[in-house]
Amino acid sequence: MFSSWPLLLSFVFVQMAVAQIRYSIPEEMATGSVVGNVIRDLGLDLKRLRSGRARIFTEDGSEYVGLNVEKGTLVVAKKIDREELCQQLSPCSLHFQIILENPMELHRIDVEITDINDNVPIFSEREYNFQVSESALPGARYSLESARDPDVAQNAVQTYKLSPSDHFKLNTVSRSDGTKYIEMVLHTSLDREKQEEHKLTLTAFDGGNPQKSGSVKIKVEVLDANDNAPVFSQSVYRVVVPENALKGTAIVKVSATDKDKGANGEMTFSFSHHTDGAALLFNMNPHTGEITVSGVLDYEKTKQHEINIEVSDKGGLTDTSKVQIEVTDENDNAPVINIISLSNPIPEDSALNTVIAMINIKDLDSGKNGHVRCFISPHLPFKIKTSSTNFYSLISDDVLDRETVPAYNITITAMDEGSPSFSTNKTVRLIISDVNDNAPVFSQNSLSAFIPENNSPGTSVLSVKAQDADYGNNARVSYFLEDANINGMPASAYFSVNAESGEVVAVRSFDYEQTKEFHICVKAQDGGSPPLSSNVTVKIQIQDQNDNPPQVLYPVQTAGSVVAEMVPRSADVGYLVTKVVAVDVDSGQNAWLSYKLQKATDRALFEVGSQNGEIRTVRQVTEKDLLKQRLTVIVEDNGQPSRSATVIVNVAVADSFPEVLSEFTDFPHDKDYNDNLTFYLVLALAVVSFLFITCLVVIISVKIYRWRQERMFSKCTGNLPVIPYYPPLYADAGVTGTLKQALSYDVYGTTDSRMSDVKSSRPFSQNTLTADHSGTRTVPKQRTDSEILLSEQKPPNNDWRFTQGQRPGPSGATGGPEVAMGTGPWPQPPTEAEQLQALMAAANEVSEATATLGPGTMGLSTRYSPQFTLQHVPDYRQNVYIPGSTATLTSNPQQQQQQATAQQAAQQALPPPQASAQSEPPKAVQTPASKKKSTKKEKK
Repeated sequence: MFSSWPLLLSFVFVQMAVAQIRYSIPEEMATGSVVGNVIRDLGLDLKRLRSGRARIFTEDGSEYVGLNVEKGTLVVAKKIDREELCQQLSPCSLHFQIILENPMELHRIDVEITDINDNVPIFSEREYNFQVSESALPGARYSLESARDPDVAQNAVQTYKLSPSDHFKLNTVSRSDGTKYIEMVLHTSLDREKQEEHKLTLTAFDGGNPQKSGSVKIKVEVLDANDNAPVFSQSVYRVVVPENALKGTAIVKVSATDKDKGANGEMTFSFSHHTDGAALLFNMNPHTGEITVSGVLDYEKTKQHEINIEVSDKGGLTDTSKVQIEVTDENDNAPVINIISLSNPIPEDSALNTVIAMINIKDLDSGKNGHVRCFISPHLPFKIKTSSTNFYSLISDDVLDRETVPAYNITITAMDEGSPSFSTNKTVRLIISDVNDNAPVFSQNSLSAFIPENNSPGTSVLSVKAQDADYGNNARVSYFLEDANINGMPASAYFSVNAESGEVVAVRSFDYEQTKEFHICVKAQDGGSPPLSSNVTVKIQIQDQNDNPPQVLYPVQTAGSVVAEMVPRSADVGYLVTKVVAVDVDSGQNAWLSYKLQKATDRALFEVGSQNGEIRTVRQVTEKDLLKQRLTVIVEDNGQPSRSATVIVNVAVADSFPEVLSEFTDFPHDKDYNDNLTFYLVLALAVVSFLFITCLVVIISVKIYRWRQERMFSKCTGNLPVIPYYPPLYADAGVTGTLKQALSYDVYGTTDSRMSDVKSSRPFSQNTLTADHSGTRTVPKQRTDSEILLSEQKPPNNDWRFTQGQRPGPSGATGGPEVAMGTGPWPQPPTEAEQLQALMAAANEVSEATATLGPGTMGLSTRYSPQFTLQHVPDYRQNVYIPGSTATLTSNPQQQQQQATAQQAAQQALPPPQASAQSEPPKAVQTPASKKKSTKKEKK
């Protein structure tokens, strides 16, 4: 998992507030490699990591190490190069924090990056050239550039080897900071005459496993003798410079001496090859040895610089020294504020000391310049609390109320202690979320409204309005009518409330005389959870309208008797005759009554008090005054518009009661009553006349129609014999006068066909007539239509008798013996009065039948069933009902025998049927009774 490098856990320590863990891993680990198990080392669990939304925070924003929340391990996020990250700094560590929320926790993690031998020693030059005087004494030193190996510790450069080593050998020198450099020391004197040039190889070896090395060529040129080398005045130069020093500022001037003279005594100063990057920040004058600032110094990046300097003469003799430059800190960095975590918005019911945000403040300066103080405005309900070094918490310090302040602009200020000090501001807008902590509030505790009586249902009474200081659904107000009983009924039976607008609407019409006011309770409820509500009492007063006329209590008006007030003839002026007493159930001005005299037999005799209704005499009663006095008094209220009532007061001017009684027996009735009676009598007469004329027109129309039908039939069947008509004889079939049972037939016959269809139905009752279509049959035509009808009639009774008063005809008409025996001619025709009476009865029947017509009955009375059709009309030639009598008459057997003999004679006289004839079948001759019944049937 770690390539070939094991994972080393250095140490773990846990404090009360902050836990710190240190891991150690080698560089160049593959991405995704496990660094450590934080849930095991911190004593957490995976559920806590997920619920706390664990994440890594680094001050410099680097992302070398990531957090696997699913497994609770730290993993390598990207490949780590220790040399790039820390250069020569050792140990090299990554510092970051793991932050958990709910509740907030901070854990510091340090990961040490150990070095591996992944770099070889290298020299900056491919070849070095030296000039050595032949006069150089053994022991002369020549500085060589050390090999650079980015690795550290054991993996850095450890040893050097110089070959060949006949004249020179290597000398390793250690600096005070632990670094090393090498010198080439002359071991034996050089002889230019023997060898002018020496070529050497310098090899550098590191201490890694496997060991790596690098080499460089050294060319030594032997010069002529220059036996004195320059010497610095100090082996080490120390200087202090502020980090804000400007470019060109001189920081130090070095000096050296050379005992030689002339050209061999001229010296040149320069930075040696061991200065590394110092030459970018500083500059050295080669003639004077003055060192000046040439770049930007930054204490926060490098606190100390060490520069190797060299002086050389013309003869090639050199000396080396070093300059140690210490950079002092200046307050040149402002604090940096980072909001690590922010809970926004927060509910207004948050408890005190609720953590709202976690803040990290970093100042790159050191010492006093890096000490930071964090604060906010003291007028806010929040405060800053220090949680650990450079970490602060923003917590609530007072009760929050969204209705008072819905949002806060919190300015966080970080100020260091430098001189002059630097400060940084960062503003956070914190929204306060609403909590349903306010109930709807009405502007008044009780409301009043007025509505006139006799209002229309749905009339708006008033609108209630409640305000809710909350926000959103918590401020959405709905209105309801509280359940309460009013006069034994729920309040919703009288009023309703619109849930959205709060409009109170009357459900029914009100009567002031029944109920004068209502007290209802309207509830306003918001949409919060749980909902809050408040009530308001609404008093609704009914306003009286002038909808009741005055009612006269005295004198009492009766239709059948006359009540009179007596006034003696000796009555003086102002005599109180009577007092009209009236009341009005309305109230207020609508109930104020006034009285005035409308009519009077003698206006000069009486007057009415306009306020009290008292009837008094205006003058002295005399003998000339009429006995019977009639006064009409109007009682009028004061409403708009006004209503009134009229009362008639009968006054008798007499001294004794018998005198009044004799005179008032013929007192005329009320003229209004007589006028109404006359109107209704005239109206009734007009209605009866209209019905009579209508009936008369219908009868005449039917007569004309049947007459035209008979003429058409006589033209078509002129060769048919005439069948004589014999009036039937009747017998009393019952005492009820109703048709108990009858049979109806529907006959279809032709004059030229030998087959006829006869449809018979079953008997029907007097209330319901139904058709039985199963009775249809086809029979051979052997007899005429009249024979068929006569042969299928109901068998007659053996005998019938009725008195002279029961017979049709004029009252008191008498007949001969043959009439009494039932064999005489038809009774005498009725008188004109009886004909008029019969016509009136027919008109009544027509009006009754017309009044009972309904859809689907084909103009028939509703007492017949919908299946009833014209073929179901009973044959009145069998049973005849005589108006005014309770007898039902049937034909006499003797009369039936006579009819059968006549029918046989007619059967023999008929010619044979012809196939080509298509004329209408002849109609049977009708009796007066059958004609009357058929006429009624056609009317229906």
